[in-house]
Amino acid sequence: MRVVVALGGNALARRGEPMTADRLRANVKATCQALAGLAREHELVITHGNGPQVGLLALQNLAYQDVAAYPLDILGAETQGMIGYVVQQELSNALAGDREVAAVITTTVVSEDDPAFDRPTKLIGPQYSAQDAAEAAAEYRWTIAKDGKAFRRVVPSPDPVRIVQAPLVRLLLENGLLVVCVGGGGVPVKADHKGRQTGMQAVVDKDLASAALAAELEADTLIMLTDGDFVSENWGSPEQRDILTASPEAISQLAFAEGSMQPKVDAAIRVAKAGGRALIGPLDRLDDLLARKVGTEIRPDVAEGIVYV
Repeated sequence: MRVVVALGGNALARRGEPMTADRLRANVKATCQALAGLAREHELVITHGNGPQVGLLALQNLAYQDVAAYPLDILGAETQGMIGYVVQQELSNALAGDREVAAVITTTVVSEDDPAFDRPTKLIGPQYSAQDAAEAAAEYRWTIAKDGKAFRRVVPSPDPVRIVQAPLVRLLLENGLLVVCVGGGGVPVKADHKGRQTGMQAVVDKDLASAALAAELEADTLIMLTDGDFVSENWGSPEQRDILTASPEAISQLAFAEGSMQPKVDAAIRVAKAGGRALIGPLDRLDDLLARKVGTEIRPDVAEGIVYV
C-alpha cells in the first residue's frame, strides 16, 4: 500500500513547549517510533508542517539587523532541511537501518493570482498576548489573527497546483526508499511557460500540499495526524457531533475552522475525489486510527453521506 502521512505541528512541537532543538528531536523521535510499523510494511511518504519553526526563523532574522531578513521562501527551504534531517535520522533509527530514508527539498507551484495573497490565513510563529501581538503588528507590519485564546502572525497560504518533485518521489518509492518531503507544504514557487521557478512570499498548507502529492502519486491513503480524536461538526459548541466516516460531497457542505481543520478536510476531499481515502486522527493512537476505532475517514463510497460517532 502506498501511504502519505502528514505530520501536524503536535508531532514536532507541543503547545506551550519551548521550540528548542532538543524538544524538536524528542518529539520527532516519539513520532517516528509510532510510525515504524507502518514504515516497515508499506511504501511511505512523510510530510510535515513548519508553521512554528518558520515563524521562529523569521523572528531570529529580524533580530540581526546588519543584514536584510531572508524572505519566506528561503526560510521555508531552511525549515525543510532542518526538520527533514531530524525526521530522516530518527525514522532510520526507529527502523534500525532496515530501510533507507531520503529527505527531499520540495517546491510547490502556486498561482500568483491566488486570492490568498490578498487574505492571509496561515498561522506561523509563536503565540502572543493581545498587547504583544499589537506591538509586533505595528513594528513589523504583520497581519495578526486569533489562535485559541492567544494571537499569532498570519501569512498568505495559496492553494498548491502541483508538486514539482512528485516524479522523483515516485521513483524513490518504486526503488524501495521511504521519503520525507513537502516540508511546510513545500517552498511556494511560480513557474513560467519555460519551467523557470521563482519563490513566492507565502507558506503553503502542508495538508493541501500532501493531498496534491498523494493524488499525483496515486497513493491509496493520506493520513493526517493531529491532536484531535475526530473531525467534529460544530466543534466546541453544545451541538458538537464527531464524524466517523463521510463522503467528500457530504462533508464539503460543512464549515470548519479556517487555518486549522478546514485545510485538512479540503485535503481529504481532494484525495477522496481522486479515488483514494483520507484519515484524520490522533498521532498517539495511530493503531486505533488505522483500525477505525478513532478518527475520521473520508472516502468516495459512503452511501449515508456522513456517519457520526
